[in-house]
This record gives sequence, C-alpha cells and structure tokens, in this order.
Amino acid sequence: MKIVIMDAQTLGADMDLKQFEKLGEVVVYERCPQEEVIATLQEQNPDVILINKIVMGAKEMAAASNLKMIAESATGYNNIDIAYAKEHGIRVANVAGYSTQSVVQHTFAILFYLYEKLAYYDKYVKDGEYAKCPIFTHFDHLFHELAGKTWGIIGLGAIGRGVADVAKAFGCRVVYYSASGHSYDTEYEQVDFDTLLTQSDIISIHAPLNEYTKNLMNYDTFKKMKSSAYLVNVGRGPIVNDADLTKALKEDLIAGAAIDVLTAEPMEKDNPLLEIQDSEKLLITPHTAWATVEARTRLVDELYLNIEAFMQGKERNVIA
Repeated sequence: MKIVIMDAQTLGADMDLKQFEKLGEVVVYERCPQEEVIATLQEQNPDVILINKIVMGAKEMAAASNLKMIAESATGYNNIDIAYAKEHGIRVANVAGYSTQSVVQHTFAILFYLYEKLAYYDKYVKDGEYAKCPIFTHFDHLFHELAGKTWGIIGLGAIGRGVADVAKAFGCRVVYYSASGHSYDTEYEQVDFDTLLTQSDIISIHAPLNEYTKNLMNYDTFKKMKSSAYLVNVGRGPIVNDADLTKALKEDLIAGAAIDVLTAEPMEKDNPLLEIQDSEKLLITPHTAWATVEARTRLVDELYLNIEAFMQGKERNVIA
C-alpha cells in the first residue's frame, strides 16, 4: 500500500516516522496547504493518508481513486466528510486518549503561571530588584492557596476528570457543568451553569465544541463570575468569545485567563486578545497542551496500529 503523510509538521520533527515503512511505500509532506490537497492526492493517488487539520471533503476524497483509509492523527474528525467516506467504503480511524495526561499537566502549568504571579516575580529577579531587596523575601503581588477554593469544570470527560482529581488533591472543592445535560457517575457535584459561574474561583474548560458550547463563555457570563476568578481554556477556542474575553479582562470582570486554544488557529493578527499585553492577566500558549513528547509518541504509535489493523482486516478505532 502507498501511505501519504500529508502534514508531518503537526506531529513534530522529533517523531520517527520510519516505522510506517513496514506497512508500505511512504511519502511524507511536511505541510500540504489546503488549496494543494486535491492536486497532491491526484499526483500521489495513495491507499492511505494521514492527516490532522486538513479538510477531507467529497472533492478531496474523490481526487484519490485508490483511497481506502484516512488515518486521523487527532481525536476530533469534523474535518472529514464521514458520510461520504462511509458511502464509498473509505475507512476512517482516529486516536483518542493519547494526550490526556499532557493536557491535565498543561492546565495546571498555565493556571499557576497566573495564579502565583510568576511573570511578575521572574521579572523582579531578572531585573535586579531582588538583589537590591533589604530582606530575604518579596511578595508585593499577592497570591493564594488553591486549598479551600472552588474549581469549576466545564466538560467532565477523561481530561476533565483528570483535572478534577488533581484539583481535589490540592484541596479544592470541585464542581462541574455539562453543557449537554449529561450526568456522570462521579463523586464530583454537578451544578447548573449560573452556579458554576458565580461560585468558582477557577473555571477550566475541557469540553468539545458543539451547539451547546459554542460561544458559551461571553461577556454576559464573564459578568457573573467572581472578579477574583481565573479562566483556563484547554478545550476548543470558539467556546470562548475572544473579543468578550478581551473586554472582560480590560474591565477587570475576572482576574485573569490562561488559554491554549483560540477561535482561529494560528492566531489572527487582529485578534483582540493581543491588546492584553499584561502577562499577569493573560497567558496564551499556541495550542501546545496536547504536545508533550510522550503524547505525540503515543499518537504516532496509535496511528501505526490503526493502519496495521486495517491492512490485516481488523477494526480498530473505526469512525467510518
């Protein structure tokens, strides 16, 4: 079989892709712009393609007459026309759960950056101010313990539960809100949205993007939060309204926000969040929560196993 890896850059230059050569001929593109996808597929005519964010609609799939499988190198697969794939017998398999620990870890990393005012204290030392300090300590920018605080979670899937467990270990009261209304068999208390907004000291988002969650966090919701509260979004960008978050931060409706995802990625040059240059109030990471070396290694290994299973006539992580 001929395997074409369409956007290897999204997996990382440190990942070894040679294992795929055990399964057939491999062609690797570091990046294939969307406007070149059809021409590339016509030229290569692969049996199997690996994609991440590339859109595979009917026209794209039809361009590869030999296409038998799409290996999605992510959990979400809304970039693929599943109905067309099913109709034409094209296998689609995704990878789930590979980045859970990575995202849980990142959630706390970016929260603590703001919560303990680390940007300020790092700058204080490196600017030479600590060397001038008359005493051994300096804590002009106040910070608090997590113990005793309420941590509100939007989306109690595997990642949300992982965050809940760590927050509990820090001594937090954990509550959660399910935008779809789904209840989980868990020790954590389910609350309505207004309760989560008004009671939480930290709100972290781990939900998928759907009709229930799009634009869930907007100016009206920010007004209901505590002025001392922090928002963490490691879910999906469009769950939070970027312009409304900018306004809320400027008006001190909330204390700060740490986000790893944005409405448009890569970030658009005119995104209003760029107006907030205060690193004690806003931290943005470029969609890196999932990307530890270990998580990406698991992802590549799972992609290999998905393709191997397909070639052996077995079903593994099948979407279509």
